[in-house]
Amino acid sequence: MTDLKGRTALVTGSVGGLGYALAEALAGAGANVVLNGLADPAEGAAVAEKLAAERGVAAAFDPTDLRDVGAIERMVAGTVERFGSLDVLVNNAVVRHFAPIEAFTAEAWDRSVSVNLSAAFHAVRCALPHMKRAGWGRIVNLSSYYGFRGAQNRVDYVTTKTALIGLTRAIAIECARDGVTANAIMPGSVPTEPILTRIEGIAEERGEPFEDVARAYAEERSPVGRFIAMENIGALLVFLCGPAAADITGTVMPIDGGWLAA
Repeated sequence: MTDLKGRTALVTGSVGGLGYALAEALAGAGANVVLNGLADPAEGAAVAEKLAAERGVAAAFDPTDLRDVGAIERMVAGTVERFGSLDVLVNNAVVRHFAPIEAFTAEAWDRSVSVNLSAAFHAVRCALPHMKRAGWGRIVNLSSYYGFRGAQNRVDYVTTKTALIGLTRAIAIECARDGVTANAIMPGSVPTEPILTRIEGIAEERGEPFEDVARAYAEERSPVGRFIAMENIGALLVFLCGPAAADITGTVMPIDGGWLAA
């Protein structure tokens, strides 16, 4: 029910962290994968080669800066030219800044909106004609728990993750009869590098062991008392891209250990 053999997926922000876990899950289901990120081209190519070798699929790396609309257009076109199709688009790339609104710089705001939201729109805009012609497509946007609530000192993240949910719903309605689904995944707290770095800073500031601070951080954000496993988010993504999810569209899928319920 989750066989994606012969499909091609493009995952933004995927040379490491959650993005790579999502790409790995899709490759594990048989999809060819295009990785994207701002890594050194040789480093990115090596990550793609590793994924291809481990999963027995074709993989490539594209270094597109998602603030560049023309580059996004070329990335989508290049994916189709190389693999013959673009069947799955996962908008995962994200940047974030921590500051109160009155101290938030215009540059930081514009960068977050460009990468977190506008890039997703432009990637969808470019991918949809190919999906509609094929009569099949899966678009998945990575929102967040903060797409449903506010938070201090992260206005860019809250705003863009909320807007991604609206974008998802609009795409779903517009493409409802084209064989293309659009859904959003809403992870809770995931042990990504930025989160772990933040925890390290808290631990250093408090003079407490990293393990204790990490455990308390996770417990505050999840009734199950732990971080959300990246491989479980990947499994949800694969399900949404499979045939069993053909009637699921315009939906936000929480995977947060009960954080929203609490």
